Amino acid sequence: MRLLIATDVFPPICGGSGWSAYELACGLRAHGHELKIVRPRLGGRPNDDPGEFDGFRPIEFHAMAPTVPFIRNLARNEWFYPRFARWLQSIICEHQIELVHAQHLLTAPASVMAARAEGVPVVCTIRDYWPLCYWTDLMLNPSVGEVCSGCTPRRMTRCIRPRGKAFWPLALPLVPYMQRNLERKRRALAAADTVVAVSAAVERTLRERAGELTGTPIVTIPNGIDATLVRAEVEQRVSSAREPYVLFAGKLEANKGASQLLPATETVDLPLVVVGDGSERARLEAEARSRKHYVRFAGWLPRAELMALMRDAAFMIFPSSWPEPLPRVLIEASALGCPIVAMHTGGVGDVVVHGKTGLLARTVDELRAHARRLRHDPNLAARLGEAASRRVDAVFDTKVVAEQHETLYASLTERGAGAAGAHP
Repeated sequence: MRLLIATDVFPPICGGSGWSAYELACGLRAHGHELKIVRPRLGGRPNDDPGEFDGFRPIEFHAMAPTVPFIRNLARNEWFYPRFARWLQSIICEHQIELVHAQHLLTAPASVMAARAEGVPVVCTIRDYWPLCYWTDLMLNPSVGEVCSGCTPRRMTRCIRPRGKAFWPLALPLVPYMQRNLERKRRALAAADTVVAVSAAVERTLRERAGELTGTPIVTIPNGIDATLVRAEVEQRVSSAREPYVLFAGKLEANKGASQLLPATETVDLPLVVVGDGSERARLEAEARSRKHYVRFAGWLPRAELMALMRDAAFMIFPSSWPEPLPRVLIEASALGCPIVAMHTGGVGDVVVHGKTGLLARTVDELRAHARRLRHDPNLAARLGEAASRRVDAVFDTKVVAEQHETLYASLTERGAGAAGAHP
């Protein structure tokens, strides 16, 4: 099948959405599909060579990237979508694309517009909450980890305050625009043939809060990882661990539960290794000194080093308080057999099955108790880690995820062929 993968970003320099798009592309390529990968490049020079990564050379669409706040938003949304859609139409025609699969918020609306214009099926994957939240995270106040229960004008006014800081009153006139922007995105998404949610939590939230998607099929297919490759990356690395330790990997921000890291781990009598950075780091460093709790703040590390730390950790702690869509770091840790203690929020439960592949908590007290339990029950930790690794092979491996997408693609192209045959 000739497939067009439209992705906001792509390796080697990208976040989780880009790596997930890459993993999907690898799985589809391995099954013999012909892929064209496109991505927008906001800013930069049109003659910049995007380069090649693992045999993939994305086709790039260049667009302006002004820095003035409101103009920047228009350039990334209302002004961008029609131009990008027309360009995508030319790619669809030139390469005789049979199906378009958009991977994230920047590419999804335009991909639907282009595919509809050319009469080919289109799928959109939702990796966070961009159809429901202007800031994509469902956070009313990120600085204290407060989750929003619904995007109303009143709540949007509240959530502007911590983001706009002293200048937040100047942004209040933009609330109607922000509301229309979200509605426009949802209407575009509703025209897709199928919406893919990366977790049951994302699917449930879309169904509950996006009325525009009532008639649009929504299915859950997780992000995939190449479990064999993840294990191979650390296979040749000799362990440098001199004693057991607890591992945290992620942004040091309020919504990631940074304030709970030390309270949840200081009673397990093990060092804490923190991989990552963020606005909470300085406060955490001072708190660790005052508590006399040994914490190694490693900052961001190369992927291979992080994987090795996962492999050797006594367990991973994941105190996140926001509705995580599907934490990639937990899938990777599970692939390496690292036991996990996590807050039960968002899509975490899609990765960690309580009592079988890890331990889930609803409160910080529970999180602390689970951490102590794993510390003093190495047999339980080993059993959970082994089960987690097997579950990754069965549910999250790239091959499994690619096959689920293939089944979806086939159903959509067959349905389209049937419709074309019925209307000569």
